[in-house]
Amino acid sequence: MTFARIAGTGGFVPGEPVSNQDLVERGIDTSDQWIVERTGIRYRHLAEKGAATSDLALEASRRALDAAGVEANDIDLVIVATSTADCIFPSTAALLQAKLGITNGCAAFDVQAVCSGFVYAMSIAEKFIASGSNRRALVVGAEVFSRILDWNDRGTCVLFGDGAGAIVLEASDEPGVLASALHADGSHSPILCAPGTLAAGGVTGDPFLRMDGQAVFKLAVRVLGEVAHETIDAADLTLGDIDWLIPHQANIRIMQSTARRLKLDMDNVVVTVDRHGNTSAASIPLALDVAVRDGRIQRGQRVMLEGVGGGFTWGAVLFRF
Repeated sequence: MTFARIAGTGGFVPGEPVSNQDLVERGIDTSDQWIVERTGIRYRHLAEKGAATSDLALEASRRALDAAGVEANDIDLVIVATSTADCIFPSTAALLQAKLGITNGCAAFDVQAVCSGFVYAMSIAEKFIASGSNRRALVVGAEVFSRILDWNDRGTCVLFGDGAGAIVLEASDEPGVLASALHADGSHSPILCAPGTLAAGGVTGDPFLRMDGQAVFKLAVRVLGEVAHETIDAADLTLGDIDWLIPHQANIRIMQSTARRLKLDMDNVVVTVDRHGNTSAASIPLALDVAVRDGRIQRGQRVMLEGVGGGFTWGAVLFRF
């Protein structure tokens, strides 16, 4: 039986950290206290004008390849999870493939599941590897959400940041990914969306991200708890078997509520929302990379990733690192 295990991780955030006070000084009607109390966010990173999602993905990917000890042409599948693609087409994954110098003709495609995108992408890559059709996948979550924010809407613009995270997932005889579960319910799309559409050479309708924070909070806490139990059951394990939980980094209160539902101590939850803000599909792989590089996550430990995002989408992946 072929398994898929993580061989290396990488992360990248652009520029210097932008503090809550920096946003106040830029004229946004908010305060550090207001943001921290409601979200736990203290800093975020914002891409410079002209920096594309594939540029951020490139840096994270190089670091993941280095950590895995492989060359770019050793990759035979590239999947990028993003809601802020470089262009309408080609895919950001194809552009990343070219920037990495991958010339072997491997498949490359994007996954659009917003903040759940990396969990979706990793689950898809695992299926390709387990089937035997691929040996080594580069899975990336990358976003430049600052491009779709209404900077006059203090309820949303203070929440998000830009960044990228990546993993190299490779075939192994030893168990890596143990179980996963993916879900969506499009009836909830109005509570978190960017409803603009492309037509006649421009964007029609509202081009910015819009969110009903209270509705998102209630739905997120419920489905994150449910999908965690579903994934644990699928792996025939218990909550006590989880060493680390890495949830989507959107709001510290959502993470705390989820941990309580799962009877997990917050010491076993990886939190980076305070320094990165909500980086959508990049948030989970960024947090994973931080915890791997600072030594918290060790080989052999069981880690659960779970995300929830616009769509509405949600999912979880449980793996042995």
